[in-house]
Amino acid sequence: MKAMKPLFLLSCIFFLLLLLPHHVLADCECTTNPEGQDTPKALKLKFMAIASILTAGAIGVLLPILGRSVAALRPENDVFFVIKAFAAGVILATGLIHILPGAFESLTSPCLKEDPWHNFPVAGFVAMLSAIGTMMVDSFATSYYTRSHFSKARPVEEYEGGNGDVETSADHDGHVHVHTHATHGHAHGSVPASPEDASLAERIRHRIISQVLELGIVVHSLIIGISLGASESPSTIRPLLGALSFHQFFEGIGLGGCIVQANFRAKATVIMAVFFSLTAPIGISLGIAISSSYKENSPIALIVEGIFNSASAGILIYMALVDLLAADFTHPKMQNNGRLQLGTHLALLLGAGLMSILAKWA
Repeated sequence: MKAMKPLFLLSCIFFLLLLLPHHVLADCECTTNPEGQDTPKALKLKFMAIASILTAGAIGVLLPILGRSVAALRPENDVFFVIKAFAAGVILATGLIHILPGAFESLTSPCLKEDPWHNFPVAGFVAMLSAIGTMMVDSFATSYYTRSHFSKARPVEEYEGGNGDVETSADHDGHVHVHTHATHGHAHGSVPASPEDASLAERIRHRIISQVLELGIVVHSLIIGISLGASESPSTIRPLLGALSFHQFFEGIGLGGCIVQANFRAKATVIMAVFFSLTAPIGISLGIAISSSYKENSPIALIVEGIFNSASAGILIYMALVDLLAADFTHPKMQNNGRLQLGTHLALLLGAGLMSILAKWA
């Protein structure tokens, strides 16, 4: 039940994000170039984008999930390390190449006032705070769920008769109790965690990583979906259609790999996969609904889009570098296997490179 609490939090944040379009319908201070606008043709392309992006995202996130039934693609095998490195490169490039530059562009627009938007790097500041906040959530959530699970997993020690003591595992967690009945005392010595405890701690860690990562992806996907849906220019939508489809596919692979390692129950896995797949199409639908009144160059729209993109970039950059790359590249299995190291480094460069090339169109 407690494992579902972060999913509930993700749902609450998602529905709060759905309220954003109501706050970006302000009067526009900067005019938008109406040339090239064709509403009927743009609407057809938007419906194509919904179908294409939904399909690409669903296939991407389901590939690792369904692939765990194949022995070679299970998390304990070398191929999975390579796939995860590729996905980490995709996520890192998404944050640094796709999202953060767009956030800087939004928050330094001529439509915004000079102070503070042009006199202070707000986008970088928000991204930094987002990365720090992600680290804090990461640390506190891991600590909380670890204590919570272990306190339930370790029962109260049986009462020892005679002159023994009555102690609980919570009193001296992580110690060996050596009772000395003659002196009515006991000594403590450190003991390594059991394999079961280590496995549980690792599973909790992966669950938190996958949920925080999904939050960062969801924020970005919703924002870019609204922007695409609100556009009335076919020449703008057409290249975005293909680029965002590949974008969602690669991000889905990364998220799906994290979900597999988290070893969620079937219900939670389905919820997270569906949540990811539907976010961008829902964003496009919202953009279509408000396209007649949405002003992409209004100050409020620029500020909301820039701040949320900055926060999303901070989350994705932190997750890619710390929770995905650092954790795997320092893993003993990789450190002791030169061939695996070479394969993961190449996969990382390939993933980052492909997503960087996509920045030309999206």
